[in-house]
Amino acid sequence: MRYVVIGSSAAGINAVRELRKIDQDSRIILISKDKSIYSRCILHHYLGGERSLDRLCFAEKDFESVYRIDWMKGRECTAVKPEEKQVVLDGGETVDYDKLLIATGSHTFVPPVKNLKEAKNVTGFRNIEDMEVLKTAAENCRNIVLMGSGLVGLDCASGFLALGVPVTLVEMAGWLLSRQLDERAASTYQKAYEAKGVRQYYGVGMSEVVLDGQQNITEAVLTDGTRIPCDFVVVTAGVRSNVEFLEGSGIELSKFGLVYDETGRTSDPDIYGAGDVSGTSPIWPAAVKEGIVAASNMAGVPRKMTDFFASKSTMNFLGIPTMSLGDVNPEAARDGYTVEMMDTGDTYKKIIHKGGKITGAILQGDLAYGGILQQLIARHIDITRVKKPVFDIDYSDFFREKENFEFYYEDE
Repeated sequence: MRYVVIGSSAAGINAVRELRKIDQDSRIILISKDKSIYSRCILHHYLGGERSLDRLCFAEKDFESVYRIDWMKGRECTAVKPEEKQVVLDGGETVDYDKLLIATGSHTFVPPVKNLKEAKNVTGFRNIEDMEVLKTAAENCRNIVLMGSGLVGLDCASGFLALGVPVTLVEMAGWLLSRQLDERAASTYQKAYEAKGVRQYYGVGMSEVVLDGQQNITEAVLTDGTRIPCDFVVVTAGVRSNVEFLEGSGIELSKFGLVYDETGRTSDPDIYGAGDVSGTSPIWPAAVKEGIVAASNMAGVPRKMTDFFASKSTMNFLGIPTMSLGDVNPEAARDGYTVEMMDTGDTYKKIIHKGGKITGAILQGDLAYGGILQQLIARHIDITRVKKPVFDIDYSDFFREKENFEFYYEDE
């Protein structure tokens, strides 16, 4: 068997590990544009000078020899030919495969803001090359504007703050981390960032950037007409799956990215997908699990993505721990959801449930209840069976203890 894996981030690297774990003898070829292995989740530590490139690595230093792979570094895949079972690389070279995993991730999407694509002083926040550009910007710029205040945007802000460089956040939604948090939880972070000198604009977007004669941005114009000084823009508000090379291959794509089922298999039975390339679940734990599941099926050991709760985010910006699970901003009154909250000022807890099943939750300040919540949500446990406040539920209400002190759930 000849396995080819495209992409050396969370999905690709963990797929390689799983392939070798199951199949000790077959050839594994890893193809990647990156020349090193690093975690994109902690790039802000590299920007802020807290970690070196080596300390971003999440794989063994001798990864190639440990897993006995052929790694084609710094190479870009330009096409896939399913009928010939070949991958085409830059320069026209082809690589044959028996089973192929596409884990090419995503790239920054530059929105259609007037003059932005023509500007020189703009970049994304996706790879090491971006970080090198931003390190230079941190030394020379004093009015850096971040487009977007999602997880990537706040990572970027954290990196600049570590260098002592304040930034400006511009966000279309009404508050930061609008996918993960409600307005109350977001306000805690917003106040903390304001105290650090971060300027913030919510409920507005960027309509135009003003350029000088050298195509450098000097000012940003917001959708409400506000004009703010700007000498560098970092786009953190959108990504697109890296699937351009699949056009014309016949492999099914959606408007988001590569289409694959719960086993990782695409429309071609010998081609699998995992990670951000789907455009549907852009978080690290999901990419890891998808890579493992896809690799297992490639190697002939059936597995499915049935035991993983993907809509989870755990964060700790500015020393404020927060966990978000599921849908935290439903149209509660209209759709029949019950929302329960506990707010002491220092800690904030919110649980949303419907028909006895928890569908979303936020914990901020104290995450001790997180493990129980994840079990209740992932196992679709009916909380109406417990006649006490939802915040007082514990393992003993649903779980039995084994002799080795492990807990297990028994549906009565």
